[in-house]
Amino acid sequence: MKFGEASGYLATPGTPGKHGAVIVIQEWWGVDNWIREQTDRFAKQGYVALAPDLYRGRSTSDPGEAHELMRGLPEDRAMADLKAAFDYLATREDVDPQHIGVIGWCMGGGYALALTVNEPRLAASSVNYGRLVTDPNSITKIKTEIVGSFGEADRGIPAEDVKKFGAELVKYGKLADIKIYPGAGHAFMNPNNKEGYNAEAAADAWRRIDTFFDSKLHVKIPNS
Repeated sequence: MKFGEASGYLATPGTPGKHGAVIVIQEWWGVDNWIREQTDRFAKQGYVALAPDLYRGRSTSDPGEAHELMRGLPEDRAMADLKAAFDYLATREDVDPQHIGVIGWCMGGGYALALTVNEPRLAASSVNYGRLVTDPNSITKIKTEIVGSFGEADRGIPAEDVKKFGAELVKYGKLADIKIYPGAGHAFMNPNNKEGYNAEAAADAWRRIDTFFDSKLHVKIPNS
């Protein structure tokens, strides 16, 4: 599946009718096996799920290379790809365009929040230990609810910054469930992160995300 010069990994539930959809945004590793597994996971839950390939075919397991790939990613192109992903999903016959959400982790968490700021048609947003925004001009543009998961011991995204972000959302009347997990560090939801994976925190984060997406993205069939 391609949109413009970009491409992505698409997973569908294989059942008839209109479905909600999820844009799944990669970590700095690229669209690797773990991202494809999460995309498949959402499809099994009844969503049309799409992981846009922001690196245009490249992925890695080497932190140094991942850092270079992330640094070399033009933000305007990435945002254009994400907006194209939304537009692609919105035009599919098996997707209800009013039930499209986004989720991302690490680098993808930051882009999930950026898309939340810049795409008012989103119906749900899940931001997991991603770069935050505090600028009022950005906060006030948010139109959907957010579920956010962060680690207390994340050195890249300090807990105080997360609290400030949550306070700004409250200040401007935005609805969000922001949780900081005690003792958890960065990338605590990915079991491939051998030193930082926190099974208990990850399970709770997934419970909150699944409940949130179920309430916001599943297409309700009348009298069912």
